[in-house]
Amino acid sequence: MTVVRLTPQEARRVALAAQGFHAARPASVGPRHLAGTIDRLGLHQIDSVNVLVRAHYLPAFSRLGAYDTALLDRRAWGPRRDRRLFEYWAHECSLLPLSLHPLLRWRMARADRGEAGYRAMRSFATERRSEAMALLARLRDEGPLSASDIQTGRAGWWAWSEPKRMLEWLFYAGHVTTATRRRSFERVYDLTERVIPPDIFCLPDVPEAEAHAQLVALSARALGIATASELRDYFRLDAPDAALAIARLVEEGILLPTEVPGWPPAYLHRDATLPRRVSAQALLAPFDPLVWERTRTERLF
Repeated sequence: MTVVRLTPQEARRVALAAQGFHAARPASVGPRHLAGTIDRLGLHQIDSVNVLVRAHYLPAFSRLGAYDTALLDRRAWGPRRDRRLFEYWAHECSLLPLSLHPLLRWRMARADRGEAGYRAMRSFATERRSEAMALLARLRDEGPLSASDIQTGRAGWWAWSEPKRMLEWLFYAGHVTTATRRRSFERVYDLTERVIPPDIFCLPDVPEAEAHAQLVALSARALGIATASELRDYFRLDAPDAALAIARLVEEGILLPTEVPGWPPAYLHRDATLPRRVSAQALLAPFDPLVWERTRTERLF
């Protein structure tokens, strides 16, 4: 088996190029530029903290420069005909291209069977399933609702009410998704089939092993060069599932085993580019895919 050998400086340039920092910024950012960035990264992590700006707006700004955030809002939470993104658990809760919905249904199915999530959440898949299904029926009858529309009593963001836990399980299991976000950034839920465009919702489920392989390939393309743990972490795959996917992608020639001095064993995506230089300067959020994994960040820089 051929092994690629790169210097640490070359590995850094590969990673920066894969993340879109080697290209010149457009004079004016339009929907096409935003779509290209989202497709390149595969996800924008969401976080409720709002200091400078909400986290999901920053990756595009870091790569493209100033842009109208309403463009992203429409793609994520606009009318159904304008939707290009959906919310789900990937690398934490994230905005993802609609094309990834079939690739994550295995995770929804595991949650629906009570095989994923913390203990209190898993109970809604088993002994408390009838309660969750009753709430789902209410959503079906009444239309989009938030946790605050449903819950009784007082419960803060970090002290989740029972309705909020149920909604989060329904979300994790794929029964509901985010219809919109209120000005407070509170999530409003609706039935998945009423939010996801039908041409995506009606696509067949992807078998688990195939979905894992495609997700690891997407991770490798977004990272350029990465260790096995970094490839797994991008979409938070289980280690055994990721290991099987990596082995398959190596055999298919999509991942190239790579050695970099000072690095653990790594893999290069076959389409990764190695620019002669990368001179970009950018403000990065802690949740940016380039730097969210601190050990990798220290190794790169």
